[in-house]
Amino acid sequence: MAGSDSTTDAPSAPDTVKILIAGGFGVGKTTMVGSVSEIAPLRTEEPLTVAGLGVDDLDGIEEKRATTVALDFGRITISQDLVLYLFGTPGQQRFWFMWNDLALGALGAVVLVDVRRPECSFAAIDFFERRRIPFVVGVNGFHGAHPYPAGEIRDALALPDDVKVLLCDARDRESCRDVLIALIDQLIASAVRT
Repeated sequence: MAGSDSTTDAPSAPDTVKILIAGGFGVGKTTMVGSVSEIAPLRTEEPLTVAGLGVDDLDGIEEKRATTVALDFGRITISQDLVLYLFGTPGQQRFWFMWNDLALGALGAVVLVDVRRPECSFAAIDFFERRRIPFVVGVNGFHGAHPYPAGEIRDALALPDDVKVLLCDARDRESCRDVLIALIDQLIASAVRT
């Protein structure tokens, strides 16, 4: 059609953002990706075996029967213009070598914390701090319980004030979505300041 600019008539593709869902072994990463993803999530879970005895610390998570051995993948559309690609990291130390590759191109991360085992989160926090990848902390309330307020958790994890700490439930879609939106808000605020 004469005089028409086809580039303004066609809808534009949404912006896509890579987000990592990270944390220690058994904190709820696979559950979070699965509960919030609008597509059937890709999971690379395998059953825990006798080979992991003495290697995997199951204190506090004795009911765990499977573990992520590579990654979890999901997608959530935040708005018509923004789609998040979620990459859940493996939590066991022997799979941490994959985190560097998974972090390539990630704009931010959610570090999931289990308050029953906060020491499982220190390595993930350190990973993102060292690489200057922005992150928020999602405190996964197992069995719907949040025995500590966000401020106490911030102090226990020695987090700076600019890292948001949010109480969540990895099984609940809206709760996980709210954590992801808080991360996006943090990323936008950071981009505006620079």
